[in-house]
Amino acid sequence: DTPSNPFTAFSTRDWQAALIKILLIVIAVLLVLLVVLYIFGRKAEKKADSQRKTMEGQSQMMSFYVIDKKKMKLSEAGFPKIVVEQTPKYLRRAKVPILKVKVGPKVMSLMCDGTVFDSILPKQEVKAQVSGIYVMSAKRIRGPLPEPKKTRKQLKEEKKAAKLAEKAKAEKANAKSK
Repeated sequence: DTPSNPFTAFSTRDWQAALIKILLIVIAVLLVLLVVLYIFGRKAEKKADSQRKTMEGQSQMMSFYVIDKKKMKLSEAGFPKIVVEQTPKYLRRAKVPILKVKVGPKVMSLMCDGTVFDSILPKQEVKAQVSGIYVMSAKRIRGPLPEPKKTRKQLKEEKKAAKLAEKAKAEKANAKSK
């Protein structure tokens, strides 16, 4: 009297109950994972904040001439061996913004923030806040910082906004004429 198909041994109600249990377990696991990620994120945020405060405390103003700027791997940037060894392994292969600068008679490579990298152009004199080999902020000595180039995404968004404004203006004109 045993059924030949093992799936017919369960009723529809049994399948629904099993499915609900599985979904509840999956939701519970996702909630636990979300809480764990939140806790780790808060700890990492606090650590980054304390490191930033330490860097700001140790930083100094420096004037230099920017020779070149590139995004390259740390090993290719010409940093001292100890700097590369102290960097986490996952960052060694990542491309980071590097400035090749001339400070007095000495040519050196400095790492910088992404916003600083976008705002500085080669062949200009800059006054910057530097902490070790990290440029935290920069200001051109003569004149304001140049406008960073707009990305394709930003240009598309501007075109969409212009089209929407044009449509709104046309609709407003049509409403006035009626």
